[in-house]
Amino acid sequence: MACLNNFSLFYMVVFMTITATAAGSLMASPPAVKAAYWPSWAENFPPSAINTSFFTHIYYAFLMPNDVMYKFNLENSTAILLSNFTTTLRHKNPPVKTFFSIGGGGSDSTIFTRLASEAGSRKVFIDSSLEVARKFGFDGLDLDWEFPESPKEMQDLGRLFDEWRLAIDNEAKSTGQAPLLLTAAMYFSVDFFISEVYRKYPVDSISRNLDWINAMCFDYHGSWDTSLTGAHAALYDPKSNLSTSYGLKSWLQAGVPSSKLVMGLPLYGRSWTLKDAKLHRIGSPGVGVGPGDMGFLTLSEVDEFNWKNEVTVTFDIETVSTYSFVGTTWIGYDDAFTTTTKIGFAQAHGLRGYFFWALSYEREWEITRQASRAWILND
Repeated sequence: MACLNNFSLFYMVVFMTITATAAGSLMASPPAVKAAYWPSWAENFPPSAINTSFFTHIYYAFLMPNDVMYKFNLENSTAILLSNFTTTLRHKNPPVKTFFSIGGGGSDSTIFTRLASEAGSRKVFIDSSLEVARKFGFDGLDLDWEFPESPKEMQDLGRLFDEWRLAIDNEAKSTGQAPLLLTAAMYFSVDFFISEVYRKYPVDSISRNLDWINAMCFDYHGSWDTSLTGAHAALYDPKSNLSTSYGLKSWLQAGVPSSKLVMGLPLYGRSWTLKDAKLHRIGSPGVGVGPGDMGFLTLSEVDEFNWKNEVTVTFDIETVSTYSFVGTTWIGYDDAFTTTTKIGFAQAHGLRGYFFWALSYEREWEITRQASRAWILND
């Protein structure tokens, strides 16, 4: 397997920028967030397998409310899993804070549309979420609504956050317990179009009510467009706004405090089948997906493919991404170096931290270990 291109000078410049920019704010910054989502369907990766020394917060993914009453009606098997999740991670060394995340990319988003549209259904949902969090010993709640599809739905989301935060504060006062944390996973950019309809997240409500947001800085390219290869989690993109730098800066420019912004990092790759094996750069013509489930491969699967094949591995300095290719197979992903560089970018811009999607996708903690070490402030 070929070696990566020389990037030592680039790395040195990035590291010096991080240190110079961030060191001055060390005392004023809140504790760093080093988070990850744990997919509850990962049968071969139980909570006991999580190395908590690399994390501060772990999210249980996912729960969904009932689609009629908007309460959480948990089956016995789910209740046992939730209890095991929080108990195991609370007794790990070191312990981590736990959340349960509501929704997810595969959920029915129309449920959120309906429940957020009326004050009564919002209250039922909020009260039920607090009940589940306290019953099973979670430290916080997370909403992953992908995605509000109209300006009205964005307004309803803002109302939901206002009422959720009020309920959390009132519950903490009445019980004498610490308030539950409240976060949300959101699009990489503060505003976007769906079906030519413009929408923007309710920044004022987000800034008032959420402890932080998890910006999903990935899936810029994939099986939905196989005509050209793409860096699916590019830090920069000189040809479009589909980049982590653009998205995170849009949140900051909209007024979300940097201390409430957490950068998403992928533990997976996206693959293409090249039209011409001789054209294998980012943006080269493709004719379909490559190996994996609809072109999706966990990092463990990427590593295995690279190991078994005579691939060429290339670091792309323009997008800060890595890709490997052999014949007409092309795979884009993040490795330890690109992840470290992105963390440097996050720290240089004063962000709160980072999160990974998803635990169980890598081998031997290669990326998450390096990420934790790379975060040089507020450990």
